[in-house]
Amino acid sequence: MQRCQKKRGQYPLIALVLFAFIVFSVFFNGSNIEETSPSEEHPFLVSKNISAPEFNPARELDKFSKCHNTVEYSGRGANWDAPMPESGGRREMPESCDFFSGEWVFDNTSHPLYSEFDCPYMSDQLACQKHGRPEKGYQHWRWQPHGCDLKRWNATEMWEKLRGKRLMFVGDSLNRNQWMSMVCMLQSVIPSNKRYMSPQQHLSIFRTEEYNASVEFLWAPLLVESNSDHPVDHRLSERILRPDSLLRHLSHWRNADILVFNSYLWWRQGPVKLLWSNEQNGACEEIDGLRGMELAMRAWADWVASNVDPLKKQVFFVTMSPTHQSKEEWEPGSEGNCYDEKLPITNRDYWGNGSDAATMQMVGRVLGDLGTKVSVLNITKLSEYRKDGHPTIYRKFWEALSPEKLANPASYSDCIHWCLPGVPDVWNELLFQFL
Repeated sequence: MQRCQKKRGQYPLIALVLFAFIVFSVFFNGSNIEETSPSEEHPFLVSKNISAPEFNPARELDKFSKCHNTVEYSGRGANWDAPMPESGGRREMPESCDFFSGEWVFDNTSHPLYSEFDCPYMSDQLACQKHGRPEKGYQHWRWQPHGCDLKRWNATEMWEKLRGKRLMFVGDSLNRNQWMSMVCMLQSVIPSNKRYMSPQQHLSIFRTEEYNASVEFLWAPLLVESNSDHPVDHRLSERILRPDSLLRHLSHWRNADILVFNSYLWWRQGPVKLLWSNEQNGACEEIDGLRGMELAMRAWADWVASNVDPLKKQVFFVTMSPTHQSKEEWEPGSEGNCYDEKLPITNRDYWGNGSDAATMQMVGRVLGDLGTKVSVLNITKLSEYRKDGHPTIYRKFWEALSPEKLANPASYSDCIHWCLPGVPDVWNELLFQFL
């Protein structure tokens, strides 16, 4: 009798343990379901509530991503199983004039198109007057095509073109430079209480309800997914990309009405590592920057070919923005770079080493295969002449500068980006021409 009562006393304890086991199992399985179920906004993201394993091929690339080992490039291609693009060559602009061939004309009447200090969204990286540039000559140059004129810029007309639409710039900091220019060119005709700017993150949005329109910038320096996709923290010693994955960026740009892409300088910084989406062991393939860029461009072009209807969506590709890192190129026998340059180059045949011929040829082949699905903003040649248009030392630098650097301004001059107002305003005037 006593033994029977003892066993009865154990039953609640056993039931309690069993119940706890069932609850734990349900919770554990539910957690796994949450981890592998796609979210509505980002179908490629995994839940951050569960600790990721050491290597998970489905996990997003970020600054902590590492290659377990590196092998030579296998020759594999990146594609989206797209149909063959229509034939007919590169999309031709409807106008007969070549707007990309011309010269810079000094015009202090119609240019600049806005004031640096009247644009409340101006970036400290591009605000050259704010940071002490002593002269304003770089703001007064107007692009004059040979044999024709550019359409005169009109902010209200541009907003009408954008009514009910999303204009999105996708690419690196040069494309952000152009986006910031467009925002400054447009914002003045919208009352301050009817325009909104989101915090500058992966996707930055300038929006007006008056036209139900937005002008956006998406940080995607390599077009495809990479470990450098953080808008700020992307200075990494090892650059890793998924050449067969546009998913991270595509989720943002797929519904935009007008898309302006660029990609170039980030491929000029040495070899890159390829980590394919179906790689199970974290092994990367190493490839030079030019071939890596072609893989990314081909994946992007496949998406354009299979998803873009030119009657519903306009796609532009901006050619490379030149740098002016060596003064010896335009003034043989000289040292230095774009620092203290105040005038454009007048030699029509000038080409600097900042514009890579092999890259231009590759981009031309890729864009040519897309036919009428993409329009090209060929800003390279006209920008080559503007050695005077860069911020040099007249910008905010986030890192501390040593006394040695401060004593030699050319050593830390920014000869890559462009002061605003300035050269990117002309890129947007060309975009306005073709919309």
